Amino acid sequence: MTARQEATRAGISFGSALAIAISWSANHSILWAILHGLLSWLYVIYFAVTR
Repeated sequence: MTARQEATRAGISFGSALAIAISWSANHSILWAILHGLLSWLYVIYFAVTR
């Protein structure tokens, strides 16, 4: 795996973890956390813009 692929994978993993943590702190719902984890960076950006 190239360095670029590893960096992309790490960014996706970090984005998912961040989205799940934000979702859990805002909603306290496993289902929302899973959904937001799948959307990852889209939810993180949405949360940052709307808060």
